[in-house]
Amino acid sequence: MRKIVFLLLLFSGVVSAQQSYSVDTSYTVKSTYNKLIKKYPAITIPVVGKNKNVDEVYDVVYFKTKERTLHIDGFINKSKKQNPAVVMIHGGGWRSGNKSQMNFLAQEIASKGYSCFTVEYRLSLEAKYPNGVYDVKNAIKFIKDNAKKFNVDPGKIAVLGCSSGGQMAALIGTTNEKPAFDDPLNKSKSSSKVNAIINVDGVLAFRHPESSEGEMASFWLGGSYDEKTENWKQASALNHTDKNTPPILFINSSIPRFHAGRDDMIAILNQNKIYNEVHTIENSPHSFWFFEPWFDETVQYTTQFLDRIFK
Repeated sequence: MRKIVFLLLLFSGVVSAQQSYSVDTSYTVKSTYNKLIKKYPAITIPVVGKNKNVDEVYDVVYFKTKERTLHIDGFINKSKKQNPAVVMIHGGGWRSGNKSQMNFLAQEIASKGYSCFTVEYRLSLEAKYPNGVYDVKNAIKFIKDNAKKFNVDPGKIAVLGCSSGGQMAALIGTTNEKPAFDDPLNKSKSSSKVNAIINVDGVLAFRHPESSEGEMASFWLGGSYDEKTENWKQASALNHTDKNTPPILFINSSIPRFHAGRDDMIAILNQNKIYNEVHTIENSPHSFWFFEPWFDETVQYTTQFLDRIFK
């Protein structure tokens, strides 16, 4: 099923030649592989090939200002005119990483009957919270604005994120239709509302007994908890979870700190009879989704959940 390995895509940090902002390229598949291979000698890079039912488009501009142009990559299932969409957010501690790191997952999920989009967003060296959140919500609006072109059902949108991207996905989903979390510069009439959340090893609360977020979170949030208390509270999805939260899937590593606040969120979801699933992959490291044997498992849990919610 999979024949082509895009090693160059995964093993490099993508840096625009025209950029005028700093980029941290420390979080890559290659650096993660080198870090994990001694403890997990059986891991391999997934082999993912093009699917005849999936059209691929790269570096589509979804939002532009005088200072910045932002892009998405699209993996569009063309077997139907309307597919549920999956908007995908890379990890990297809000500071590093790039959209191409999510493309293997996007290709594979798209082959199962979805239109998937990996999102470039401003990282903490360039812009502090909440700008990255604005960016992803802008991408959601753009996808809805171009739903026919992308074979998307605008009423069936899921947001999926890994690590810090998982934190952002949960925040985006729990702040549906809350104007304070939408970019005031975006004049689109489309809503940034999503209908499902997939959180892959992302924290739900920054200030929590299970959380150990420190320097990376402080840098993104504009200061320490004492300096930027409101940002730390506002950026925690747990603080927004209520009866309006969409269904959510948690896929977690075996490292507890990466699901800080999850059980408290589930209690609220259950109280409001909101569907949720948890899958904790035993003996797995953080960033497990990059590698086999966990890549296929991640795809399986994701597509089963999406099929249940949307199909």
